[in-house]
Amino acid sequence: MKPLPGSGPEVSGSSRLPPGLRSVVTWDVDPHGYCTEHEHATRAHFARRLAALKGCTFAGVYDPRQAYGSVPYFVPSDTLTDPALVRATGITGVDDLFGGVVPYPFVATKALTHPLIGADASRPAGWSPRFATEAAEAVLPGYSCFSREEARKAGRMLLDGGLARVKPVIATGGRGQVVVGSVDALDRCLDAMDETEITTRGLVLEENLDRPRTYSVGQVSVEHLVASYCGEQRSTRDNAGQEVYGGSDLMLVRGDFDRLLAVVNPAPPLRRAIEQARHYHRAVSGCYPGFFASRVNYDVAQGMGSRGDWRSGVLEQSWRVGGATGAEIAALEAFHAHPKCDRVRASSFEVYGAAAPPADAIVAYHGIDREIGRLSKFTLLKRHADTP
Repeated sequence: MKPLPGSGPEVSGSSRLPPGLRSVVTWDVDPHGYCTEHEHATRAHFARRLAALKGCTFAGVYDPRQAYGSVPYFVPSDTLTDPALVRATGITGVDDLFGGVVPYPFVATKALTHPLIGADASRPAGWSPRFATEAAEAVLPGYSCFSREEARKAGRMLLDGGLARVKPVIATGGRGQVVVGSVDALDRCLDAMDETEITTRGLVLEENLDRPRTYSVGQVSVEHLVASYCGEQRSTRDNAGQEVYGGSDLMLVRGDFDRLLAVVNPAPPLRRAIEQARHYHRAVSGCYPGFFASRVNYDVAQGMGSRGDWRSGVLEQSWRVGGATGAEIAALEAFHAHPKCDRVRASSFEVYGAAAPPADAIVAYHGIDREIGRLSKFTLLKRHADTP
C-alpha cells in the first residue's frame, strides 16, 4: 500500500519512536488563523482520537516551554510554512504530524494553483515557474496575481471569455469570493480590496463555472494505516445566510490511490477528478522540495465554462485538519478495529443553527461559537455492505 509520493511513510527522515513514548498535541500555529472556539474544540477532538489510534496520550495544546519526553506528534491548526521552525520543533517527516509542511507560505494557499500573467510579473520568493507547466492539465484557466494592476489585467483577459471569479487566497469554505461579469464590476471588486493583502498574499482570478459539482479527493497516513478517498461536497447556509461548505459524502478505502480506483471503479468525471488531484500533488512534490504531508485533500470542481465547454480542475489544496477530517479519522478507526474492513462510506457535516446531531453521529463540535453562532460538526459512518 504505497501512498502518494511526498505524502506517505516512505518519506525519509521521519522519526519512528515507539508509540508509547510520544504524546499527541494540538498546535495553534497562527493565533489569527483557524483558532475560533469551534476550531479549537474540533482539533482537540480529532487529536484525542488520533492519540487513541497511535496508542499515545493526548497532552493538550503544545507549549514550547514544556519539556516533553520525546518529540510530540502534532495536530497543527494550519499547514506549516516555516522550515526553520519545523526543524526546531523536531518535525522531520510524515510520522510527526497530522498535516503538512511546505517550503514557502504561498505554497499553502490558493495562489499556488495558477500561473502568473507573464515572465515579468510580481511573485513571492521561492515561486517555481515550472509548477504552472506541470499542473496545467489539472487546474482551471486562471491567474495568480501579486499586484492590483496585474489582477486588473488578468481579470480583463478572463472576461474576454465570460464570467470570472475573484478569490482571496486564504479564505475557506467559499467565503469572500466574487463573480464578476464586466470590467466595471472587476474594477469595483479590486478597488475594494487591500493592496497590501494582494501584494503580500496574492489574489486568484479564475474562470467561473456554472453550477459546478465539487469533489473531494484525499489521502491520510497515520502509523501503518493509509486511507484514500473520493466523494462530493455539499454546500449549506451559515448563520449569516452565506453559502458555505456544508460537508462531504465520501467513499474511503484502505490503501493508496491505485487501490481507490480499483475498488470504486469511478465514472469518468470522478475518475478525472482523482487523476487531476494526483497530477497536482505530483507537481507540488516535484517543484517544491521540502514538501511533505500525512494528510492531503484536493477540491476538484467540474462544470460548464462561460463558453459552454465542460471544465474540470483542482481549485485548492489542503494539508491541514479540514472539513473531511472527521470522516478520515472514522475510516482509520474502522480499518484499525476491523482488519478485514477495506472500505467505508462516511459523511461529514457542518450544520448551522439549532438542529442537534443524529444519535449515531460522531460529534466533533456542538455548541455556540462566539464568532459564528450555533454550529454542529459531526460524521456519520457506514461500513460498506460488501465488507466483512
